[in-house]
Amino acid sequence: MATTTKSKTTSSAKTTGSTKAAPKKSSKSASGKMEDSEFHEFFIDELKDIYWAEKHLVKALPKMQKAATSPELAAAFEKHTQETQTHIDTLEQVFALLDEKASAKKCDAMEGLLEEANGIIEDTDSGTMVRDAGLILAAQKVEHYEIATYGTLKVFAENMGHTDVAELLGQTLENEKATDVALTECSVNFVNQAAAQE
Repeated sequence: MATTTKSKTTSSAKTTGSTKAAPKKSSKSASGKMEDSEFHEFFIDELKDIYWAEKHLVKALPKMQKAATSPELAAAFEKHTQETQTHIDTLEQVFALLDEKASAKKCDAMEGLLEEANGIIEDTDSGTMVRDAGLILAAQKVEHYEIATYGTLKVFAENMGHTDVAELLGQTLENEKATDVALTECSVNFVNQAAAQE
């Protein structure tokens, strides 16, 4: 009988010991952030993807500005170039808040969208509103990709407890939405009608 009791006591001690060790394996920190989780790693990977996208977009926009026919569209591209640089700076803040190095990973989607924009410039005549209509189409495809990306990353950040990061991503998201609206107004107000008459 004494042996059985001793065995139960030893078993109980082992159970208690394993319970104390369990919290060390948790992927959540005291703040609730999931730094070591697969979801967090995926989040960082997608931040690197959009960082690459923004860095390449800021180089492509001046070419689109130069190709634009109307002064209004050229001005819109110039403004968006400045805003895109701000988005890059914001992403670098996000990386810093997450204690990550700001690094870019090739974004196949943005590469394809920018190639399409180049194709539109090559396939349309300089000084035409048809070209402007095409440039707006290309730019809005870029905007919709960015809106989808920033919207999703903002929600990811919220779910992991990165409220400061979510706020920064939300600011960029609202800016992307405003740019999309501005491009639509440019298109509807005069570009499409002029293009249809050429």
